[in-house]
Amino acid sequence: MSRYLNPGNSGFERILKGKYVDKTGLIGLINSTIDTADNLTCVSRPRRFGKSFAAQMLCAYYDCSCDSHALFCGKNAGKLKDYEKHLNQYNVVYLDITGFISEVKQDGGNIRNVPAKITESLRRELESAWPELREEISFLDCLAEYVRLTGRKIVFIIDEWDAMIREAKEDPTAQGKYLNLLRGWFKNGNFTPKVVAAAYMTGILPIKKDGSQSAISDFNEYTMLNPFSFGEYIGFTEEEVQELCMEYNVDFQMVKRWYDGYYVRNTGCVYNPNSVMKALRYREFNSYWTETSAAEGLMEYIGKDYEGLSRTVAELIGGVEVRIDPGGFANDLTTFRGKDDVLTLLVHFGYLSYDARTRTVHIPNEEIRLEFSKSVRVIPHAETVRRLQESDRLFYDTIHGNEEAVAAQIEKVHTEETEPRLYNNEQALRSVIKLAYYTYKDNYLQWEELPAGAGYADVVYLPRHDSGYPALVIELKWNKSSEGAIAQILDRNYPDALKGYGSDILLVGVNYDKDAPAGKRKHTCRIIRVR
Repeated sequence: MSRYLNPGNSGFERILKGKYVDKTGLIGLINSTIDTADNLTCVSRPRRFGKSFAAQMLCAYYDCSCDSHALFCGKNAGKLKDYEKHLNQYNVVYLDITGFISEVKQDGGNIRNVPAKITESLRRELESAWPELREEISFLDCLAEYVRLTGRKIVFIIDEWDAMIREAKEDPTAQGKYLNLLRGWFKNGNFTPKVVAAAYMTGILPIKKDGSQSAISDFNEYTMLNPFSFGEYIGFTEEEVQELCMEYNVDFQMVKRWYDGYYVRNTGCVYNPNSVMKALRYREFNSYWTETSAAEGLMEYIGKDYEGLSRTVAELIGGVEVRIDPGGFANDLTTFRGKDDVLTLLVHFGYLSYDARTRTVHIPNEEIRLEFSKSVRVIPHAETVRRLQESDRLFYDTIHGNEEAVAAQIEKVHTEETEPRLYNNEQALRSVIKLAYYTYKDNYLQWEELPAGAGYADVVYLPRHDSGYPALVIELKWNKSSEGAIAQILDRNYPDALKGYGSDILLVGVNYDKDAPAGKRKHTCRIIRVR
């Protein structure tokens, strides 16, 4: 069986032997583009979001060398009105670009040889399938002649299309050779309409905006910023995760806390499929983004010395939503004008979630927040180190009842990090707490608006079971008193929500006098311990 030309359906068959969440409805979106002016589709998603599963599924559906009726029986694709029309009716060219890069590197070759490796491998399989193609004709003519002889156009399926762009980010010659190969297939008036029924490319990066990737500028793009109709196929939907949790008898709220957080307009919450399935299978909530390459990649970008980036990372780790302008990002790994470009890249990588309604980003869940927390501790950036040390010290002072030190540090954060016009804003006050205690991830879980007693506790830090630390309930008020803040916590019975949690509870009331005269400390603190 061929590897690249009509590879069959064994890849999807293997996937179906495990737990498979039905995403075959994607086929309908691609069917609607076949032999139209919109038949070129590029979908970018973070790693481990099911890109290869989708590619294997499309191969099984379109490949004319096999019969895939049994694989799709009972699946959503079978409900499509054009299901039979396109099932196993096309030649398929399936390419995983990372595989070609690995082969070239293993052979000691230069990455610039990848395009030649692709054409050589495909031509060899074409000539094996049809000996009549052994004549000395160009590769494009070879593909066109194959289509004529078989009477079937080609559906191109390219997995990790941007691997060459990422791997050769400092080598424009290598990128240029690769893009020229794609140009010959997808931007060639003498070839594309006659040969290409449809193309589906998937990767991490969107197509570059400066025109240097004009070879693929005719593709319709669906990204983490704007997935449009492909939103439900980016990852698992909330409904799908709820059904999985019922099947595996796992607490849905814990799965949501650890792996939710990617919001897609018109779809809602989206989850990382790989992480969800591993958590369900292993029955353990943890970060499954722990490969060294991933951690190094995050460190490389959040450690860049752009104005305001260190503060923004602290805000994100603390749970604050940050407004960004993603419009200027060049869609590559080398062109950065400032922190907004870095943050936009992290959206495409899956480390941040973008909400198009508010044009803000946030760390989506505990899994990713854990990766951020680990990464910032090894970034040799003076501002980051200072924030880490101050937050660590604040936790120490809070736990040990050092009220003066706690008041002083929260006042420092309040003054440095809050715009004057927002100084008394309720949401800004909550952000002050989250920024001040931003290293909480080491030993705590953070909860906002935790239902408690007769109201909602603004910010609560629940200790991890192996930490030995007390729970923290923190209230920041103004023009009252720190004792008054404690009284509010007690009056509304906030500690009742934490009874039975297995640890002491520290009630931390912080008040500031917004009209205090110059030179007088505005913030005071009161800490009491309840059991």
